[in-house]
Amino acid sequence: MSGRRVRGSGGQSARRAARTNFVIDTAKYIERNIPNFEIMNLESLEIIEEKAEEVLQNIGVKFLDNPNALKLWRNAGADVSGELVKIPKGLAKELCSTAPNRILQHARNPERSVEIGGRSLVLAPVYGPPFVRDNENGRRYANITDFEKFVKLGYMSKWLHHSGGTLCEPTDIPVNKRHLDMLFSHIIYSDKPFMGSVTAPDRAKDSVDMVKILFGDEFVKQNTVLTSLININSPLTFDSIMMGALEEYATSNQACIISPFIVGGAMSPVSVAGTLVQVLAEVLSGVAYSQLLNPGAPVIFGAFVTSIDMNSGAPTFGTPEASKILYGAGQLARRLGLPFRSGGALCGSKLTDAQSAYESANTLQAALHGGVNFMLHACGWLEGGLVSSFEKFVIDADQLGALHTISSGVDISENGLAIDALEEVGPSGHFLGCNHTQLNFENAFWRSEIFDYKPFETWQEEGAKDTTLNASQRVKSLLDNYIKPKLDISIEEELKDFIKIKKNSMPDSFV
Repeated sequence: MSGRRVRGSGGQSARRAARTNFVIDTAKYIERNIPNFEIMNLESLEIIEEKAEEVLQNIGVKFLDNPNALKLWRNAGADVSGELVKIPKGLAKELCSTAPNRILQHARNPERSVEIGGRSLVLAPVYGPPFVRDNENGRRYANITDFEKFVKLGYMSKWLHHSGGTLCEPTDIPVNKRHLDMLFSHIIYSDKPFMGSVTAPDRAKDSVDMVKILFGDEFVKQNTVLTSLININSPLTFDSIMMGALEEYATSNQACIISPFIVGGAMSPVSVAGTLVQVLAEVLSGVAYSQLLNPGAPVIFGAFVTSIDMNSGAPTFGTPEASKILYGAGQLARRLGLPFRSGGALCGSKLTDAQSAYESANTLQAALHGGVNFMLHACGWLEGGLVSSFEKFVIDADQLGALHTISSGVDISENGLAIDALEEVGPSGHFLGCNHTQLNFENAFWRSEIFDYKPFETWQEEGAKDTTLNASQRVKSLLDNYIKPKLDISIEEELKDFIKIKKNSMPDSFV
């Protein structure tokens, strides 16, 4: 879908023409035409699976402060002692078998709906940081204006398929109310699919109630319109807050990413295989619980794993060990027939510098080739997830275009083989002016919207700008040319009324 900005009279003609010609374009989610990289053989996978089930049976998992979960597990045949649940071999896998292998998440604009699973790759932005950074103001606590800007940038970014969730924490709004403003921003400033709140069960319920206003009660009952991130407290612990949110979504047929949150060496063993055993045990028990709640509830196998710097204790990103775990977890997810979430433009750097580029590129490529179906943190992540960066958001979002191109594979059609060009040019010629080049030059090669390809002299004359400065100007250009997608005014007003009533029903809380 594309749209054009229409301006009234006034302003300089060149500026008016630039705005008028600014096209909003969103690429369809990726359907890979390349093979997945499989790092482990069948024997290795079977060993990991056997050991994961031994962990569930002999060590168990904890469901904290959740009597209903314990009752469901006991009735299903698990050994429940206090808050510890030991799951007999085979039971978790059997329960997981009712989960769908592909999820259609509807957007309010049907052209922006996405399919998660199979050969697909859906790209979603950064999630969760309390701080933001931009080139002019540096690092600071995020506010709702920052959040709205990120939603707009996501909407304007061609290669992003999803609006995401908590793009940054708007710390100027009370903790118990900010989920309402964040969800409202996703709804009115974008028409891409988005995520619901998980910070309390009642906030998950508010999310479901708001999408019922947007899509209609019956549509939400029958379809998935939300994805949400349910983190496991690794190792082997499920807290009542996240599980409460899972319960709200699963019983409403809304999708949950059930994801261990692991810093290897602190929250899992230091070895790749040991971490994979733990990841699988945690995901199996989490997915199985979702199916106890509602057989057929849409769920996604999540794996968020970083390593740790053994000197400082700080998390590290883009490391080879993390890539190995991603590849292995993807294989395990596919063997279960579940969609897979991992990856992102992850980095530990404080700035949009060489470190952030290398680390992010390593994980982006691993996620592409590792069979990830839903990539959270695909753009904007900085400083180990503490910061959402405006410049890095647009740099990463630009680079996602390269993933689209790689995933398409090699064109061996008549045009792709280009025999006519070889015949026309022959030995010792060049292809710049041949007919095939003229017909294909506009789309022959992917081209960055951020990087500078000019000769040195031209680059120097234009101010010798680095990539961060180019990205800062790109942010301004996108926001200046932002076009709000249409939404029925009655729906917008009903959402505002819902938010007003909810906010008035409780005192502000910043904890």
